[in-house]
Amino acid sequence: MTYATVMVSLALDQPNDARLQVAGELAERFEAAVVGVAAAQFLPPLYFTDGAAAQGVIDQGRASVERRLAKLEAQFRAAIRNRGGHVEWRSAMDFPARFVLAQARCADIIVCGGQSPAFSDAFSLASPKDLVLQAGRPLLVVPDKVDWLDLRSVLVAWKDTPEARRAVADALPMLRKAREVTVVEIPEGDGDRSAAVASVTDVTAWLARHGVIATARVCEATGSAADQLGTVAGDVGAGLIVAGAYGHSRFSELILGGVTEYLVTQSARCVLLSH
Repeated sequence: MTYATVMVSLALDQPNDARLQVAGELAERFEAAVVGVAAAQFLPPLYFTDGAAAQGVIDQGRASVERRLAKLEAQFRAAIRNRGGHVEWRSAMDFPARFVLAQARCADIIVCGGQSPAFSDAFSLASPKDLVLQAGRPLLVVPDKVDWLDLRSVLVAWKDTPEARRAVADALPMLRKAREVTVVEIPEGDGDRSAAVASVTDVTAWLARHGVIATARVCEATGSAADQLGTVAGDVGAGLIVAGAYGHSRFSELILGGVTEYLVTQSARCVLLSH
């Protein structure tokens, strides 16, 4: 398995440099094609006149979106020039998440930006929380403060769920290029530690058969899983975390918090998520 096509999702009026840098690195590492995608929908003001004046406001707003999309294309092409193979741009006047999800059929992996805990504008930004649930492709979330894809140490956040199994399989091309790989499980509550040890041991053995030498680790169940995961990532110097997204329901994570919410909002390292 490899990444033959890397898709990078860009956003209007947002920092895009980090995700463009990482997408370009992926294209070089895997000699992959790069597809840039962006979309935005004009949001008319709540109060304006009707008739010709109203149509003028709408026309101006749509023209502004089109100009900004054109600037974004220029930024994409300048950043990806001479990196990887085939380069392609796709954009539309549409809701960003809907457009990106439709284009995801042509990609092996989607690179996108992280998300602040605050509410995001669905008219101009494709949220990673929406993309990972519906894209059917792994999502590489790149925080704005990250300026390269650091594969010297990769942390696999293991939990014996379908989502985590998909994430590890989806991450294999990167894991094969990593210097060090750590597979960690953080038992929930009074979870069975011996079962967790057996689980991560199986995963490291599976990885070894795929040419990836990994270290198994089981943490004590103290504090929140998100906090412990952040601590372990710091301990091993992880530049990338691999995890399954929304092993619990999205509603419970939104209300109570959870590992996925932490991973898409943290700003220290890249995260590969699969659902």
